[in-house]
Amino acid sequence: MSATATPANGQDGDGIVLSARDIHKRFGDVEVLKGIDLDVGKGEVVALIGASGSGKTTFLRCVNMLEEYQAGIIRIGGVPIGYHDEGGRRVRLPESTVVRQRSEIGMVFQSFNLFPHLTARANIMLGLTKVRGKSKAEAGAIADRWLERVGLTDRKDHYPYQLSGGQQQRVAIARAVAMDPRLVLFDEVTSALDPELVGEVLTVMRDLAKSGMTMVVVSHEMLFVSSVAGRVVFMDGGRVAEQGSPSEILKNPKSERLRSFLGRFHGVLR
Repeated sequence: MSATATPANGQDGDGIVLSARDIHKRFGDVEVLKGIDLDVGKGEVVALIGASGSGKTTFLRCVNMLEEYQAGIIRIGGVPIGYHDEGGRRVRLPESTVVRQRSEIGMVFQSFNLFPHLTARANIMLGLTKVRGKSKAEAGAIADRWLERVGLTDRKDHYPYQLSGGQQQRVAIARAVAMDPRLVLFDEVTSALDPELVGEVLTVMRDLAKSGMTMVVVSHEMLFVSSVAGRVVFMDGGRVAEQGSPSEILKNPKSERLRSFLGRFHGVLR
């Protein structure tokens, strides 16, 4: 499958949730993204893999407009986000518009990013009231449903410092998906966790994938990637180097670079 191909599930343009075209990102003189093309269809789970520094996290941050990028266009549901064309010039949209667009994209970070002065329930409610305009009663009901979904009903009134790392990450996932976004981005969400806590977070993510949520996942948990992702995208040097089904990418890599990367998971992938 080429870097510009439509999703593996065969959906046409009407089924595309995320469309990225020719995305370039520089930090000073260093070009980190060198023309990324990627489509993600509704209900698709796409895993981004690659060595540190290959541009995976930077790409997610560009999709969520946490990083500005110098060239290209990103669309969510067919609508350009972050920028618009003004007389042939690429102009950033007002911050109020960017905030509204960003609310359509959930993002779960490595470091949880919970508000320490708010309970688990209040962390989830905040975006629902401030951004979605829900009443406190409705936001509370939504928060309670998601806390039950991630197995934390009995921790709803706990503050982040009273929760384990795995529990904090499950609250962070609940907060992201409670906003009912079109797309959820997961950036190495288990990398900061003790090994015994990883499984509880991956279980929640598997449940979300089965429910049909559209997800882009950066992960080095290769067993999870092989069992959950519908498509695996290998990034190398700021480019999409290979992509295809998990069996194609993880079992039959075409390039020596991908074979070398997967070599570190010998004994995990068979």
